[in-house]
Amino acid sequence: MEGKTIQERLKSALMVTDENPADTREVKDVIAVIDFRMVGFSLSGKDYGIDIMNVKEIAKAGQFTYVPNTLPFVLGVYNLRGDIIPILDLRLFFNIPVPERNDNKLQNLLILTVGEQTFGVVVDKIDKVVGVQKNKIQPPHPLFGDINIKYISGVVEADKHLYILLDIAKIFNSRVGEDEKEHVSYAKQTFQQNAVVEQPSRPKQKGSQKAVQSAPAKADTNTAAQDLRFIIESLKTYRKFSVTSLNMQWVQSRYESWLAERGKGNTQLQNEGDADAFLRPFWSQCSGRWWTQEYADAVYKLLPDNAAKQVFVWNPGCGKGMESYSLACILRKKYPSARLRIYAQDVDLLNVSNAPLLTVPADVALGWYAPFLTKKVNGEYVFTQDIKDSIMFEYHDCQHTNALPAIDLIFARDVLSLLSQSGQEAVIADFDEKLKGNGIVILGEHEVLPSTARFTEKTIGTLKVYTKK
Repeated sequence: MEGKTIQERLKSALMVTDENPADTREVKDVIAVIDFRMVGFSLSGKDYGIDIMNVKEIAKAGQFTYVPNTLPFVLGVYNLRGDIIPILDLRLFFNIPVPERNDNKLQNLLILTVGEQTFGVVVDKIDKVVGVQKNKIQPPHPLFGDINIKYISGVVEADKHLYILLDIAKIFNSRVGEDEKEHVSYAKQTFQQNAVVEQPSRPKQKGSQKAVQSAPAKADTNTAAQDLRFIIESLKTYRKFSVTSLNMQWVQSRYESWLAERGKGNTQLQNEGDADAFLRPFWSQCSGRWWTQEYADAVYKLLPDNAAKQVFVWNPGCGKGMESYSLACILRKKYPSARLRIYAQDVDLLNVSNAPLLTVPADVALGWYAPFLTKKVNGEYVFTQDIKDSIMFEYHDCQHTNALPAIDLIFARDVLSLLSQSGQEAVIADFDEKLKGNGIVILGEHEVLPSTARFTEKTIGTLKVYTKK
């Protein structure tokens, strides 16, 4: 059988007779080597493949429901037998030219599952299921495609076609649906590290004051650690607040003041109101509201000198837009001649849809915002067209792939703490990838990038920033 392809060997081996039992063994041998199956498809004339384990089904569909303020490669949503799923165009995602779209034309869809999420992706043409040997898959190389190498898991030749295997997990950056046990496990691990370990000691004399006080002290320590553990789990349950190395120092400090406020035995968080009360001091200055003159000046001092003609900013967790507009005004003051582009993102569709229509209260308009506002005939104050044009509000989760240019400033206050630990790590890695060498990151005032991140902390005035090492 030397020199024959797998297909030829299989065809030959299937011609089994009683006089030729050896061929049966060959059938098993041939089938055994096909240990990886992928769905083949094409984009702009090139062949790609996706692990069949990620492919739920193949379909044809059209007339997707448009969703405003989404990224360019999101075509909309689609009702798949009662499930509403997002539809993405892989060609747009990879910056591949797309023919003029006809809304009435059915599109070729691959329905994919990544973790607990289901997506539909549009491709040019869907080929077939292809079986190959895993050991024949070669490492990726930039020359194999027009897409970023980090999205390629390998390349393999099959049926006289060279398939580029896509890493779907990296493309969609799926960090949703993680098991909640991950967070609980982390919390327990943290407390084990902080727990007081009883050291062996010589027997105490009966009646010794030290011996009498030792047990209660140990019990108090264990009770405090257990209370804090329950608080951490409650914060995750009630407010999706993840306690990690990013904010553990603040949480431990806050627990001490919380204990003083509530008293022993009354520290547990019974509902969302308790969780909000515990977290109230955590949120950064002017979070979710218009900035004061003092805070605006503090942010202005943080901004580095930048002579570039364009300044790109990433503002995940923009909320209702007050933060993004305030930031745009400060940036315009700092860089008067630069073209500003702020990518303001949030997972609240209502917020990002209404943000472009935001008006400014009269008492706020009379303050430091005044040079950046105009008054409408009905008496309402709105931002100038220059400020409005500088912000692109998007419905987007920063845990998913961010198709952004190289960024000068990342303004992400208090956002990371609302992600899981793995989500925090992935987004921080995204910060590292997208931030320019001279760029800065501004986090929440009580958030600290872990020592494993490739950033250096600097304090400027009353606030701190992070720069690349």
